[in-house]
Amino acid sequence: MYDRKILRRVLKPGRYSGGEYGQIVKNPADTKCSFVFCFPDTYEIGMSNLGVRLLYGALNSEPDVRCERAYAPWVDMEAELRAADIPLQSHENGQPLGTFDIVGFTLQYELNYTNVLNMLELGKIPLLAEERGEEHPIVIGGGPCAYNAEPVAEFFDIFSIGEGEEALVELARLYINMKESGSYTREAFKREASHLAGFYVPSLYDISYNSDGTISAIEPKYPDVPVRVTKRIIADFDNSFFPEMLVMPYIECVHDRIMLETFRGCIRGCRFCQAGMIFRPVREKKAETLDRQARELYKNTGYDEISLSALSISDYSQLPELTDMLLSWTDKCMVNLSLPSLRIDSFSEELMKKVDSVRSSGLTFAPEAGTQRMRDVINKNVTEEDLLNACQIAFRNGKNQIKLYFMNGLPTETHEDIDGIAKLADSVVSSYYRMSEKPRSRPPQVTISVACFVPKPFTPFQWEPQDTLENLREKQKHLGDCITNRKNIRYTWHDARVSHVEAVFARGDRRLSRALLEARKLDLKFDGWDEHFDFDKWMKAFENAGIDPAFYANREFGRDEILPWDMIDIGVTKEFLLRENDKAHLAKTTPSCREKCSGCGANRLFDGDDSQICGRCCP
Repeated sequence: MYDRKILRRVLKPGRYSGGEYGQIVKNPADTKCSFVFCFPDTYEIGMSNLGVRLLYGALNSEPDVRCERAYAPWVDMEAELRAADIPLQSHENGQPLGTFDIVGFTLQYELNYTNVLNMLELGKIPLLAEERGEEHPIVIGGGPCAYNAEPVAEFFDIFSIGEGEEALVELARLYINMKESGSYTREAFKREASHLAGFYVPSLYDISYNSDGTISAIEPKYPDVPVRVTKRIIADFDNSFFPEMLVMPYIECVHDRIMLETFRGCIRGCRFCQAGMIFRPVREKKAETLDRQARELYKNTGYDEISLSALSISDYSQLPELTDMLLSWTDKCMVNLSLPSLRIDSFSEELMKKVDSVRSSGLTFAPEAGTQRMRDVINKNVTEEDLLNACQIAFRNGKNQIKLYFMNGLPTETHEDIDGIAKLADSVVSSYYRMSEKPRSRPPQVTISVACFVPKPFTPFQWEPQDTLENLREKQKHLGDCITNRKNIRYTWHDARVSHVEAVFARGDRRLSRALLEARKLDLKFDGWDEHFDFDKWMKAFENAGIDPAFYANREFGRDEILPWDMIDIGVTKEFLLRENDKAHLAKTTPSCREKCSGCGANRLFDGDDSQICGRCCP
C-alpha cells in the first residue's frame, strides 16, 4: 500500500488508503485471473457508481477470479506518485495496475478520457494498445461511452458492449481457460474474445475514409470476426446478480447510500436521450425481490437511506407496492426513502408524502424545453399544465424551491423557444401566487438550469449538428436578458465550451486518438471539473493532431453516411431512429411503449427473433 508519509501530505487520504469495511480481499496465490476495475474520476464519484458495485461483486463471486479497485488520483496525489516514481495501485492488495491480468475502465463520460490515459500512464501501462507486449495486461473498456468506442479505440484492447455482469465473468473464464491450456497470447485472446457475444475488439477492424473525411467502410480483418457486435443484456433481470454487501467508503461520497435498481431500460423515447435507447428493452425486478435486497443490504451496511434507481422511476409498474413494502419497515428503522427525478406527468401528492426526497424544501423537474412545439420535437410528452399541476402539489405541501432542467441548442430551436423557458418559469411563480390558500413559507424560488444539447450516438438526433459556440452563447445571453430583474427566478447554465468538446468525442471516430495523445502531452485531465477544464489547451491539442473539431460537433451527418459506431448493434434499429428524426422535424410525438409499440426492434435481443417487436415492453 502507499506510504503513510505520502498519505499525510495529500488532501483526503481516505481516497487512497483502502481497507474499507466490506471490501473483498483475496490472496493472489489462490486465484487464476486478476482484474482491476478502474474508475477514471475521483474516489467519491467512483464509489457512488452502482455499476462498479455490481461488476466488482459479480467478478469476485467467482472463486478463482480476483477483482480489485482503483480510482483517478487527485492532482496532489498524482504529484506525489510521480515524484517518488510509485505506480498507481489497487485498493485491496496495493498491487500496481500494470501487474494485473486485465485492467478494466468504465467509460461514463467523454470528458473522462484524459483521466483514462493518465491512469494508464501512472499504472506503467503503454498508452497505445499496439505497443503492449505479452507482459502487459489486457485493457478493456465498458459503460455508455463504449457504444461509440472509436475516439479511444487505439488505447483499448477490448470493449464490453452492453451489460457486464455475465459478460465479464465469461471473459475472465476465457482468460483462465486459455492460460491453463497454454494457448494464451494477447492476439489469440483478443481473437477469441471477439467470438463471445458483446465484445468489440477494435484492432480486428479496418476503417477506411473518403476524400471528404467521412467513413467509406468498416470491415473485419478476418472472416470469423463479426461484422456487427450485438450488445449484451441481462434477460432475467429479476434473478441477476446483486450484492448482499457493499464496500463502505471512509470519506463522504456523492451518493453514500443503498441504491436499488428497480428496472433497466425506458419506455419513453425522448429523442435526445442516449440512455433511453441503449438500455432498451425494459426489464423490471419484482417488488418482493427489491424489498428483500434492501433488507439484506440494510442489515449488512446500516445505511440510513435507500434510493430507488431507474431512468424514469415513476414508470416502474410496481412503485406503489414497492414503496408500501419498504415503508413497512424503513420508518421504524429510521431509514429514509428517496427517488431520482420524477416525471412531471406522474407526480402525485400520494407519492410525495411517501418518500424523503420530497420532504426537503425543494423539488426538481425536467421539462427540457420551454414551448410545447419544442417538447413535441424532442418527444418529451409533457405539457405546461402537467408542470403547473406538479408544482402546485409541491407548493400546497410547503415546498418553496423548484428547480427546472432545460436544454438549449436543440434541433429546430428558435428564439421563441428560448423565450418560452423564461415564460414557463414565470408561470410556475405565478401559479404559487394564484393559489387561494398559500402555505406559510417563504416566497417561491424557481431555478432554471440550462444545459447545451449534445448529439449522441444511437439517438434520433445522432445526425443533427450541435449549435456553434457563438449561437449557444448568444442563446444563453438572450435567456439571461429575458429573466433580468425577476427576483423569484434564478438562472444557471452549462459552459458551452465543455459541451463542444463533449460533442466532438461523442460523435468522433478513431482519428481522435491522435488528439487525446496531444491532450496527454498538454497534461489535460479532470476535464469534467470546472477548475481543470482548459478550452484553449483542447483547441491546441486538436490543432496539433490536425483535427477540425467542427467536423464532428457542428456538421450534419448524412442519413446514408457510415457512422463511426455502425459496427455496434444495440437492438434499436437505424430505421426506427430515422423515423423518429423525421417525426421530430414535423413536431410529431411517439407514444410510450406501454401505450403503443413503435417497432424499435429492441425486443429481439431477448431471443434473437427479429419478428418479435417490443412484446415485453407493452401490456
